[in-house]
Amino acid sequence: MTSSDEAADTGAKTMFTWRSVDGGRFEQVRLNTAGGRLRAYGRIISAETTEVQAYSSSYELVANDIGITRRLSFRLLKTGGEAPLDVSRDMDGRWMVQTPYSTIQSDFDGAEGVDVAMSPFLSALPIFRHTFFGKGALTDVPLVSLRLPTYEIEPEVRSYTIGDGTATVTTATGTVELSIDEHGLVLDYPGVATRI
Repeated sequence: MTSSDEAADTGAKTMFTWRSVDGGRFEQVRLNTAGGRLRAYGRIISAETTEVQAYSSSYELVANDIGITRRLSFRLLKTGGEAPLDVSRDMDGRWMVQTPYSTIQSDFDGAEGVDVAMSPFLSALPIFRHTFFGKGALTDVPLVSLRLPTYEIEPEVRSYTIGDGTATVTTATGTVELSIDEHGLVLDYPGVATRI
């Protein structure tokens, strides 16, 4: 058992790092599961591509004792400057999304979590939530979908089938099979990133 395995088992702090398939994007997260709650501090760094300009972002995720997202805050740095984003969910299931460009209030069809495109940690949170907390339906899971660095927000529905070391994710655009560890964290996300 590695030190990160022991840390996850005891609900302590541990760190994970992912590298994109093309090597142009990295994500690192410090995960704290002490007290049966989830708090994560992460950073995503992306080189410029034909689709997006270069950016660096830091985030903080706070979830309650059954893994429902309470708050996700981003600080995004691009050549044009810094752009904050705050996503929060109240006790009644209402979301407030504040970007430099707008404020959105919605229930997002009952979403209990946020999916961040191309993030191997944040996009697989329902898998981790189900594995770690043992709660949450995995069929037609409503999510708040976020894209970086544009901060595009929209509702999305995904379904998950979790096997031994794998998780199959089904969306409106297709299906992908992830390789996961015993805690539900991504080892390999085909076409997106691999844990290093």
